[in-house]
Amino acid sequence: MDNKETFQKIYDHLFNLYGPQGWWPLLEVNGCNPTKTGSINGYHPNNYEYPKTKNQCFEVCIGAILTQNTSWPSVEKSLKNLRKLIEITPENIINLDIEQLKEAIKPSGYYNQKSVRLKGFSEFFIKLNHVPTREELLKLNGVGPETADSMLLYAFKVPSFVVDAYTKRILINLNLIDGSEKYDKIKELFEENVEKNLEIYQEYHALIVEHAKNYYRKKENYITCPLLKIIK
Repeated sequence: MDNKETFQKIYDHLFNLYGPQGWWPLLEVNGCNPTKTGSINGYHPNNYEYPKTKNQCFEVCIGAILTQNTSWPSVEKSLKNLRKLIEITPENIINLDIEQLKEAIKPSGYYNQKSVRLKGFSEFFIKLNHVPTREELLKLNGVGPETADSMLLYAFKVPSFVVDAYTKRILINLNLIDGSEKYDKIKELFEENVEKNLEIYQEYHALIVEHAKNYYRKKENYITCPLLKIIK
């Protein structure tokens, strides 16, 4: 079985198992996804039009910053705290008192760092009059490869594959990588073997996260991963 076939089989199996995931969640979207572990609000399965507005695009981006080293339910709390104070726009984030911003985003952790990053990103976003490149995003304070790719894929609708710790964990267990590979090498592996399609890239990453929450939280559960039988 070649890599293209392998990655297609993985995607097909996960999609059949969990269905469309409806990422990225947004505060004002009423839909939910019952397969979600943790927060289930704000998802929009089978609707790939989101984000529909500039402010929704901005919300996805700051969510990508806030979710660094924490879980989405914590980010959702932070975003809701912010929404109680202000309409979530880059202008309002810039004008918000830094101490109020820190207090609002405390549930996401690292609030001193993240508050500075949010203000810096807001200044960048206001000046933006085009879809940013990955290189532009990576130059920003606190925006690494995973955050940049999340922004591109879910906010700016650019098919740029997102790799996270779960992705690496699953690929190692399936013997598709040996674990020494850097982020961009794993990203390249997906992008060389998966059709460059926005909907597929969004679903594939989201499905990996959902699957990992079911099978990859404890190492002793790795052996029960159904994908092991799929790719034999």
